[in-house]
Amino acid sequence: MNAPTGRRRAIAKALTALLPLAPYADMEKIRADAGAVHMKSLPPSIAVWLATIAHIRHVHTDYEKLLAEGYDRDSARFFVIEQTNRVLTRWRATRLLQDEAEE
Repeated sequence: MNAPTGRRRAIAKALTALLPLAPYADMEKIRADAGAVHMKSLPPSIAVWLATIAHIRHVHTDYEKLLAEGYDRDSARFFVIEQTNRVLTRWRATRLLQDEAEE
């Protein structure tokens, strides 16, 4: 991770606050993604949230399979909201993904 030390600490703190029970390997990948260059303009808490959702979506849900079956990104994301929230719940996340129709 190329982020400055203060940002790394802020990302680590936001990650621990958001996902108290996430497995170490998942947390390390999320931490690296949240510290990526394209995330540096975002506040650490938002970078961590976006990296978390993307990681769960790609690694712990059927998202990739849905894309391979021809679903567009928005449809595939809609269909994996419940799977994503189950992972977040298992990791005792302090927030869940909302269905945009519910907001």
